[in-house]
Amino acid sequence: MEFSLFLFLTLLLIICAVPLLPKSLIPNPNPKQFNPPPSPPAIPILGHLHLIRQPIHRTLQSLSAKYGKILSLRLGSRRVLLISTPAAVEECFTRHDLAFAGRPQLLAGKYFHYDFTTVFVAPYGDLWRNLRRILNNALFSTASLARFAAVREAETRSLVERIAWWGSMGNVVELKSQIREATFNMLTMAVLGKRYYGGGRGDGDDASDSEANEFKEAMRDIVYFCGQNLIDFLPILQRVDLFRTEKRMAALREKMDKFLQGLVDQNRRKLVGEKEEEEEEEKKAVIIEDLLNLQREEPEFLTDQILKGIILVILIGGTDTVATAIEWAMALLLNHPEVMNKLRAEIASKVGQERLVNELDLSNLAYLNHVIDETLRLYPPAPLLGVRQASEDCSVGGYDVREGTILMVNAWAIHRDPEVWEKPTEFVPERFEEGYRNVVSDGVCKSFPFGLGRRGCPGVVVANRVMGLVLGCLVQGFEWEKIGMGAVDMTEGLGLTLPRVEPLNVLCKPRDLAMSLLVEPLDL
Repeated sequence: MEFSLFLFLTLLLIICAVPLLPKSLIPNPNPKQFNPPPSPPAIPILGHLHLIRQPIHRTLQSLSAKYGKILSLRLGSRRVLLISTPAAVEECFTRHDLAFAGRPQLLAGKYFHYDFTTVFVAPYGDLWRNLRRILNNALFSTASLARFAAVREAETRSLVERIAWWGSMGNVVELKSQIREATFNMLTMAVLGKRYYGGGRGDGDDASDSEANEFKEAMRDIVYFCGQNLIDFLPILQRVDLFRTEKRMAALREKMDKFLQGLVDQNRRKLVGEKEEEEEEEKKAVIIEDLLNLQREEPEFLTDQILKGIILVILIGGTDTVATAIEWAMALLLNHPEVMNKLRAEIASKVGQERLVNELDLSNLAYLNHVIDETLRLYPPAPLLGVRQASEDCSVGGYDVREGTILMVNAWAIHRDPEVWEKPTEFVPERFEEGYRNVVSDGVCKSFPFGLGRRGCPGVVVANRVMGLVLGCLVQGFEWEKIGMGAVDMTEGLGLTLPRVEPLNVLCKPRDLAMSLLVEPLDL
């Protein structure tokens, strides 16, 4: 009798306690087997870090070829889902786009993105939506595109003048620095109303402001740290800081912030009348003035920190990626003179040789757009796109993915997959002549150099306009010549934006149109 009472009380206690237990401790009457993606052999602590070699996108392509195109990796303390197939990309960025709308919290976001408050690294939510709204209105709306078209065309003309002056003297032209400074000027003229580089007919390295040179170096170092930081995967290194990584990142942040805060303060003084009056013809509405006016309306949200983060994203995100893509396009054209000639013939028939290509011409220059599309297929600006992080458990390609897993998309591998593309490693702009059918197959997108989904690059329209404008004018204005007898080296360097291992040095002969620009003085 006493035993029966004890058993009854025990069972009653268990029944009452079950709802209070953690779910992980309660047996599931219908347990579902966890089905993770395949994974290479791992080692303690490092996981699969010992398998990673530079360039990373090529290493990951090799791993996917061996173990599967949906692959589970453990990089130190972090779980990673690596996908290298268009179907899985489509699934992640449509069906599971909300689940993968977050970003992992990495040190770069803390130090270089103002404690995760820029549009690139902010957690998905109200902050990100407000940042995206401001960026779209300030720079990426139809009205803003038209508003700054003249700025982009003027800076392209200035670039052509500088290269014509330099090339006419028989000098070697280093294209990357020339193009980078031109794209930087396009952004600073739109954002700040100020040009920093290439004011004279020299090599484009005569900065009008020494702080701008320091900021350019800071941008280069930021890109390096974002792609080479082991601390994010091995927390023990963060505690020890053996390589003084965090101290170097903090110093870099201070340099960057000093430059950006100076810009904000300078333009704020101008708006309230503390700056000396400028000539009427120099007064132009610029983005930073729009942001400062908006700050008065939304002071709680649009703090100086948020404002500086917006400027930072515009300057960093729009400079190196576009310049690198144009440099790759020129290298490909030099190795394929028949494509260069076909492109030049199109420009001659649609635009002529009386004026430079402008933005209104771009919609009529189909082959120019195909050259750009094919360049971005072979050399996407972000070969691994922007990493995402799963905010909940989900299933991809029939495999289970845990919450907190980092998503990596190897766009470079997909763009060169022989199962996806015919002659995948060859430069064939004609493959895009059928348009939509060559980009989307069976409803699945197979080319996405600027990402997909709600966190895809918001600046894709501006980037395409700048690439078309600059590349069109360079082909139209010059006869280009390789240095040496062999093909241009197409080896990739290290970095998030897929740079060339060696800058593209070329010789050029200005054509009549480019030479005619030198007759007129530069608009300084």
